[in-house]
Amino acid sequence: MTINGEVNASVNRHPLSVNRHPFTIETCPSPICLPPMRPLLLACLCLSLTAFAAPDPTPYPFTPSPKGLQVQMVDDLLELGVHHAGINLTLNGLLSPAKEAKPGQPTAEADGFTFVINEAYAKSLDRQIKPLSDKGVVVTAILITYRSPNERIRTLTVHPQADATKGTTMAANTVTPEGRACYKALTDFIARRWCSSDTSHGRLWGWVISNEVNSHHEWHQMGPVTAEQVAAQYEEQVRLAWTSLRRHSAHARVYLSMEHHWNSPGHGDPLQACPGRTLLELFAKRAKERGDFDWHLAFHPYPSNLRDPRTWLDKVTFDDDSKKVTFKNLEVVVRKLASPEISFAGKPRRLSLTEQGFDVTKRPDALAEQAAAYAYAWEKISRLDGAVDAFLYHRQVDHAKEGGLRFGLWSNKPGSIAEPDQKRPIWHLLKAVDTPEWKALAENHLKTCGLKSWDELNPK
Repeated sequence: MTINGEVNASVNRHPLSVNRHPFTIETCPSPICLPPMRPLLLACLCLSLTAFAAPDPTPYPFTPSPKGLQVQMVDDLLELGVHHAGINLTLNGLLSPAKEAKPGQPTAEADGFTFVINEAYAKSLDRQIKPLSDKGVVVTAILITYRSPNERIRTLTVHPQADATKGTTMAANTVTPEGRACYKALTDFIARRWCSSDTSHGRLWGWVISNEVNSHHEWHQMGPVTAEQVAAQYEEQVRLAWTSLRRHSAHARVYLSMEHHWNSPGHGDPLQACPGRTLLELFAKRAKERGDFDWHLAFHPYPSNLRDPRTWLDKVTFDDDSKKVTFKNLEVVVRKLASPEISFAGKPRRLSLTEQGFDVTKRPDALAEQAAAYAYAWEKISRLDGAVDAFLYHRQVDHAKEGGLRFGLWSNKPGSIAEPDQKRPIWHLLKAVDTPEWKALAENHLKTCGLKSWDELNPK
């Protein structure tokens, strides 16, 4: 369930079109011994060397912990001392409806097609990403597609079998030649701008591809389809994105996206949703058949009931047959990612928790229960042997259009959509993570969770 604010960003530097690269003879490597040649030929050689440059070898950053947040307010996020941040990156927002670029307007190319880039959106993303990555925060982007009101953009970016009215986020158009080329061009643009050795626009280290795909009726809309059909389409979409990313970064990470239904579909119609475990297994099988690659998993272990933050009361089991996976039994997913059928090159797939929050209910102890749920979740992932890349708490501020759910570290001002009002106890608890104050503050919540010690959370 991803609910984000306004989308009005665009990209400004075209990574694919050769006529926008500032190639000069002076940029060519001088130590190479070359026979005399005309300046134009030498410039062409420089262009070739640049076009086929090796991907940036910088390793995925090490951070002291997975402490993170889906960002709305950068200054507040930095005050909290997080190491990871999540942003939404709207693919259709990158695309201009124009068929031809005006002079100086950026374009992107793939498979013989040219696409005009919405420069304003790219610069808007710069303003989100760069202040974070410049401070050493590891930024992960959720690459999602909405149903654009513009017919051309909608045709290029949305899966052609998607319902015309249903769903919030869409499966990408990887089907038609132009739609597939558009997806390739846009992901290459993102990789070149924010994932290469050039960090002048900021740096992304994680790509979450689409959103909660096992609930595809709402969050990866591609019409009524079987689990096998979802897996086939999604594997193609993820592989295309990964290919773009690997041209520019050797170690940035690509993640699948799934919500907490593990062995239950989350919908009465099997053509509208499928169990997460089923989709994961089908995806892994197809990827291996086509040539395996280093994908990972972004998982959303919300409490079993999103309107009850007391995840310690979730009725789940601790084996692979559990109907849901929440923070209470998160080790189920960790074990699965280390299993022979899922692991890659003898190592477990990485796990990132990219969207989950705890609701403030109407109960008298609601604020204490929200904070206790965070303490419980943090202590749980701290006992999973470093398997988790990031724990991106959702949300920073309550959002008035989130179905009445109040996940925020801050309340929102009455009458506003997401204007911050007051900090909640969970804000102070999150800030204490990685500090000497954490232990005492967290232990204050043991009784609420029905525990005597956090060691009772150790995986069995």
